[in-house]
This record gives sequence, structure tokens and C-alpha cells, in this order.
Amino acid sequence: MEGTLIALIGNPNVGKTTIFNALTGLKQHVGNWPGVTVEKKEGEFEHGGKKFHVVDLPGVYALTAYSIDEKIARDFIVREKPDLVVDIVDASNLQRNLYLTLQLLEIGANVVVALNKMDLAKEKGYKIDPKKLEDALGVPVVPMVAAEGKGIEELKAKIVEALERKPRPVEYPNFEAYTERLTRVIERDEELSRRYNPRWLAIKLLEGDDEAKGIVEESRTRDDILRELIEVSEELHKKYGDVELALADERYGVIGEIVKKAIVKKEERMTFSDMLDEVFTHKYLGIPIFISLMWVVFKFTFDVSAPFSDIIDWFFGWLGDAVGTHVANDALASLLRDGIIAGLGSVLVFLPPIAFLFLAFSWLEDSGYMARAAFVMDRVMHRFGLHGKSVIPMIMGFGCNVPAIMATRTLEDEKDRLLTILVNPLMSCPARLPIYAVFAGAFFAGREGTVITSMYLLGIALALVIAWLFRKLLFKGEPSYFIMELPPYNRPNWRVILGTTWTRTEKFLKKAGTVIFAGVVVVWLLSVTGPSGYLGSEALENGAVLAKSWVAALGHALQPLFSPMGWDWRGAVALFFGFIAKEVVVGTLGVLYGVGDDVHAVSNAIAASGTFNPVTAYAFMAFSLIYVPCVATIAVIKQEAGWKWALFAVVYEIILAYIVALAIVGIGGVL
Repeated sequence: MEGTLIALIGNPNVGKTTIFNALTGLKQHVGNWPGVTVEKKEGEFEHGGKKFHVVDLPGVYALTAYSIDEKIARDFIVREKPDLVVDIVDASNLQRNLYLTLQLLEIGANVVVALNKMDLAKEKGYKIDPKKLEDALGVPVVPMVAAEGKGIEELKAKIVEALERKPRPVEYPNFEAYTERLTRVIERDEELSRRYNPRWLAIKLLEGDDEAKGIVEESRTRDDILRELIEVSEELHKKYGDVELALADERYGVIGEIVKKAIVKKEERMTFSDMLDEVFTHKYLGIPIFISLMWVVFKFTFDVSAPFSDIIDWFFGWLGDAVGTHVANDALASLLRDGIIAGLGSVLVFLPPIAFLFLAFSWLEDSGYMARAAFVMDRVMHRFGLHGKSVIPMIMGFGCNVPAIMATRTLEDEKDRLLTILVNPLMSCPARLPIYAVFAGAFFAGREGTVITSMYLLGIALALVIAWLFRKLLFKGEPSYFIMELPPYNRPNWRVILGTTWTRTEKFLKKAGTVIFAGVVVVWLLSVTGPSGYLGSEALENGAVLAKSWVAALGHALQPLFSPMGWDWRGAVALFFGFIAKEVVVGTLGVLYGVGDDVHAVSNAIAASGTFNPVTAYAFMAFSLIYVPCVATIAVIKQEAGWKWALFAVVYEIILAYIVALAIVGIGGVL
């Protein structure tokens, strides 16, 4: 890592991403913080002949280390000791944002305050004097409207200037004597004082911070520090009661004095955001509006992306045929055409819908609407043991389970996050739609729409029931309290939206795409080989030849498991292929029935085969809905939650799919 280390920090929705992108441009990369799956963004910029390395810390309200994001932010500032911390403050909500600022000053960080959203502050009737705020805090303050590019160059200049100054410690009058006593004892330990700011450590000990206590427990002067801590804490408790609450009140008292000096004019007025919230968060209109917007998102996503996906599909089909024509060796031609090229195509054909879905959701996020969606859905989700914020990943699951599971990172509580990850695959993604279309067309002519809709409703119902069950059995306790700021509505910044869309899409291609590609190549190998050796590429076009392959042998081995549902080995093979990706199921059935991958031809062939009837067909649809969506989903569950929960998801989904399908056949037989 080269250059001066700069950390960007701020509350959620203060424009941190906009400022990060404006500072670093395209010189940035995304990874994960060590040991966790929270996204880590880093970038570089140069100014005044100096090179700066910027780390974008998670959006947090405080440095209390209660959530993963807070722990990451605090650990980075305390342990990595960045040369400068840029604290991005929402000028329209100054009092709440300054709580984090004071905690940064407690640590002893060298801080520059980026006073963003000055336009919104003005709209709310606030007139803020940046110079008075600077004098009150003792740190440089840069007024900004980052969404319009205002203040970026001034911020760069102030960063260079601030490197030469020393931070001024924040003082709490009612606690100063007690803090000083404990600080003096801590300073006797040179090693401890070198690693941590003694004054910050004293304040955290008085707050009862567990991590601070753990740090002291490992020090050589542990007994002296803990003895002084007990004495000081007892005195404070007698005087103020709960010391942690008293310290919080002291901070807000200091903030109140700062705000009085900085805000020279205040006129309370109803803003445009307030008026929109009267509609979007309405008791009765909120949920219908949310559902309507989600319909528009999916309509936009798949209508716009379909032509691009068709072009990609055509191109890789043409490329595969061209390679097959010019390569004489059948095995090599099949490997290139049906394995490698088909594998790449199966990955890239997902790119347009994924990118447009990310684009739509990034637009809604940047506008400020997504916070309202979580707010209006909280009551419904809470009844089934889910957190209000779970609704966004759940809805995204209708577009693709992979980015939906990645979106659970917004959930602070680990139990809420794991529960949402485990039930998300029950949301029916578009890859399952061709399966519904084939069987609904074959056995429910004239009622296809109703039958297909019932699949989506079944997935939602099962997700809620399973969430309730898992909450009772695996994640006992109520969902965490849903306290969420409703940020003002913004005019979406297309630079931010496109940057976010690209970052998320690139990550999808790297993480999920490699798994799909590898999976398709493995399936090809199992399809063109069997106990007798290499079967030739004809196996992918001729059902009789494919029946001699390893994958057909697997289908026959699995058939006894599916016999109670009335499915033959071809259904088992199709479901096996579907484990890799649901898009393969219809194509597999087409090959096995000798009609290709045309949906209508497959539908007619299945109807004429006599293998299925309306009940067993509906059970097959339900099984396809419930069991593992694809290997990419399992890969992303492993990435977000670890192998234990990924394997648990596979097992429970297969068992649930089997139970539901068997129940449908049983009930259908009686009726």
C-alpha cells in the first residue's frame, strides 16, 4: 500500500460513496474485510504532489462495536492509525452526525469534516456557518454538495493542509477529572500507550466497553488500571447512575453547544421529502406502492435485458457451431463447443439481467426509497421472525438469488442475516420460469398464468413459514429492533449508480460466474462419457446415446427416490442438471425427449409421453421451485455464511422439496 493513508467514514446515507468515487475515480478496487464478508473499497488519488490511499469504511452511526460494521470501522482507526480521517457529515442532520465526530476525536484521530448536503440543509431552513463549526470542533470543515461535484477540490486541498496539524482532544466537563485520573494510570504502561490512545481507552473503560477491558486484561499494568477503574466507576455511579448513558448525555450536551454556535439561522419547514413520505410511508398506501414499484423494476429488468441476452446466446451458439465445424477431433470439438464455450455463454447470458437489476436497485437506493420500503414492510416481516430490512434481499431474490443473498450484508444482526440467507433461495428466480411454462402449458392449458403465479406465492409462503420455524428452533429470540433513518430523497447521481452497478456486476461475474462455468464443463464431461468410455458429442443430441452416460446412470440410481412422485429417470436427470443451473432443466428434458430445447416442443412431448399427469407435473414444478436454485447460489451462501450453512441450505431445501412434492402427489391422488 503506497501513499498517505486516508479513511473515509460517516453515517449511512451521508454521500460517502459519492465522495469516495469523486476522489478516486476509476482507481479503486473492491474486496472483503479480513475474516468477514463486509465489502471493503479502496482507491487512490493524487493532489499537491502527494499520493493518497483511501479506504472507504462502512457507514456507521457510532464506534461502539455493537455491529460488524462498527467493529470494522473502529478497529481500522484504532489499530491501523490512518494519517487522516475524513468524517462525512450530513449538514441537514448535523446534531446526530456529530456524535460520530466526537468519538473520532476521542480516539485522537486527525479529522477533516466534509460537511455534505449543504443544499438540503438550506432546504430545511438551516443556515450553517462552516467557520464557526470549525472553531467549535477544532478541526477543518469543508462545506460540500458532493452530488453536484461542489467542494471536492476544496476537500483535497484541506486534506493536504490537515496532515501538518495535530488533533485537539474533545473535553467533557462533568467527566474530565475522572477521565484524567484513569488516563494517568494507563499512561504508566508505555507499551499500552503506544498502541492505543490512553484518553480514548479511559473513556471506553468508563463506558464498560468489553473490547477495551480485553485490551487492559492483556497489559502488564492490568491490576493498577482495573483498580483505578473500579474506584472511578463507583464514584461516577453514585453521582450519575448508569455511566454509559451519562457519557452519552454528556456527548449530546457538547454537541448541543457546538450546534448552537454553528447554526446561525433555523426555520422549520416541510420539505419535499416530508411530502413524499406522506404518500410512500402511508399506513395503507405504502405496501401497494412498494409492490407496484417492484413490479416495475422486474418489468424493466427483463424487458430491457432480454434482447441483450438473446444476442449473447446467439453469439455463443454461433461461436460453438463455428468451432465444431473447424475442429476435426470430435472430443476436442465437443469440449470446446459444448463445454468451454457453452460454459462461458451460460455465465455471460446472465450478465444483462443481473446488470439491469443492479442498475434499477442502485437507482432506488440512491434516491432514498429503499429505506422506505424496509420501513413499510417491517411489521409484516416481523410477524414471521424476519427483520424489516430482510424485505429488500427477499424481493431481489425474484430477480436472482445470488445478488439477493449478497444484499443481506445490510442486516447488522448475524442471526437476522443468516435467517434471511437461508430462506432467500425460496424466492423464485426467472431461471425457474421456463420449467413452469413447460409443465403449465402441457397440463394446465388456459390456466397457465394462475398456475405459474401459484408457484411464486408458494415460494413466498414457504419462506415465511420456514423463517418462523427457524427462528423458533435455530435462531431463538425476537428479530433485532428496527431503528432506521429515513434519509431525504435525492436526485439519483448517475455516476454513483453506474459505478455501484459495475462493482456489483463485476463481483457477480468473478464469484458466481466461475462456479457456473466449472459446473457446466463438469456436466458436459458426465454427459459425453459413460461406463463404456467416450460416447461422442451425439450424446448431447440423442436421448438413446445419453441414456448410456454417467449422468443417465446417476438418474437411474436416483429414480427410486422420485418414484413415489411418479417421475422417471429423465426427470431425475433433469433435476440433476438443474442443480448446476435451472436454465438447464428444460434443455435437458428436450434432449431426453429428443425434441431440442424449444419450450413448446418440450411441453408437447412431455404431455404426449404419459410419464406425467397434472398432479405429478405440479409436484415437479414445486420441487424445482424449492430445491437448490443453482451452484452459484450455494457458492454465494458459502461466501457469505461459510460451508456449514451452505451445506445446511442444500440439505434442508432438498428435504423440504421432497416433502412438499410428496404432499402434493398425496393430496392430488385423494382429490
